[in-house]
Amino acid sequence: MTTQAGMERAPVEPPAEARPAELGLRERKKLRTRRALRMAAIRLVAERGLDGVSVDEIAAAAEVSTRTFFNYFPTKDDAIVGIDPEDIREITEALAARPAGEEPLAAVRAVMLQRAALIAPEQADLWRTRLAIIRRHPHLMTASAASWSSYENALAEAVGSRCGLDPARDPYPAVLVAAVLAIVRILSVRWQESPGAPLADLLGQAFDSLARGLPPPPPPPRAASA
Repeated sequence: MTTQAGMERAPVEPPAEARPAELGLRERKKLRTRRALRMAAIRLVAERGLDGVSVDEIAAAAEVSTRTFFNYFPTKDDAIVGIDPEDIREITEALAARPAGEEPLAAVRAVMLQRAALIAPEQADLWRTRLAIIRRHPHLMTASAASWSSYENALAEAVGSRCGLDPARDPYPAVLVAAVLAIVRILSVRWQESPGAPLADLLGQAFDSLARGLPPPPPPPRAASA
């Protein structure tokens, strides 16, 4: 990944078993370009404020043209908050490409972990800054919620297709996706606020627990009596 004013180092290449087979070279390049634009937008807005940054400046900071910016994001706000349509399309296509006999939760888990494996630990500081920007601007919080809603609906349709279910009639696809995205949202924010283990590891543990039916963890050991 191209560095942006020293804020980002090149991401650690995920191990071979974690690399998404569905994401070819072209898709990986597109992910890097999108991420570079988002990083530039976040960095500049953090420095100058939301109204003090233009799309042209974001594109220049990411070393791409303004036209390329609009290939990825319709507005400056979307570069900060959005799960853009292209990203949603790539994820739903990756889900459709999973083996036909794979359980829906296992298929969604695999796709989510593949995406998370592409996120470098060094990005936590940047995402923390992004979260602070969103929280300072109510309209960005609304836009962020709208992006998640679009993402949720698209994933529910994809899960329904795998199961032969209509999400408008059967609650299973929507319930599964709601549970999965709750995990992704909560742990992503936790990882941003207090990075430690790789995000993919945190998500994997949570998905394992969900697959087991969310059994409670064992209670902590009691302190020895004096």
